[in-house]
Amino acid sequence: MCGRFSLVTSKEKIQSELSFVETGNNIRLSYNIAPTQHAYIVTNESPEKLQYVTWGLIPYWSKDGKNEGKLINARSEGIESKPSFRIPIRNRRCLVLADSFYEWKKEGIKKIPYRIFFENEKLLVMAGIWDLWYKGDYAVKSFSILTTEPNSEMQKIHRRMPVLFTEKEEYKNWLSSEDLNETLDMLHPPKDGILKMYRVSEKVNSARNDSPELHHEIPEPPTLFD
Repeated sequence: MCGRFSLVTSKEKIQSELSFVETGNNIRLSYNIAPTQHAYIVTNESPEKLQYVTWGLIPYWSKDGKNEGKLINARSEGIESKPSFRIPIRNRRCLVLADSFYEWKKEGIKKIPYRIFFENEKLLVMAGIWDLWYKGDYAVKSFSILTTEPNSEMQKIHRRMPVLFTEKEEYKNWLSSEDLNETLDMLHPPKDGILKMYRVSEKVNSARNDSPELHHEIPEPPTLFD
């Protein structure tokens, strides 16, 4: 799954890596984006525009429009038949921008946080879906991040990971595809050997913490054989 991520970058880097997107004047940076908070996405409806949208999908058919953070992720397997996701996967897809995401490794009763990012330090571009919930003329746009099985690096930490795109062609195909089978074929783990990860402070556990300290590496404790 993906329960936290960060976006600490410049508008110039976004425009360099996603040349078809206009960023606007300012980018809100965050070291700790949590469920129900806002994050930057690019939708198939407006692929030229960077949008600041609520994380945690609110299906269009929701009765109350509440976002309790339950639909922050969408499991890729069988997504085409899930009530909350079957229409978005066909018609409402997006790219979710990050520079890294966090995952927790179980060690006994403890969960140890790790920061994961591309070894070449490119932006992480995650597959997402979005939806619109209306109350009269009032509309709320929200999104989920799609997850898949882990690649070899992520297997050491967790059994799930976000679907990550690595090529500009993939970005455009994800936003433009009109064939469901073609879309589903894109939902797979990234190739091995492209991710880097290290342990970070447990301060990332609290959404109230949002500072550069969360990106600092914490040395692994020595083992019995060190």
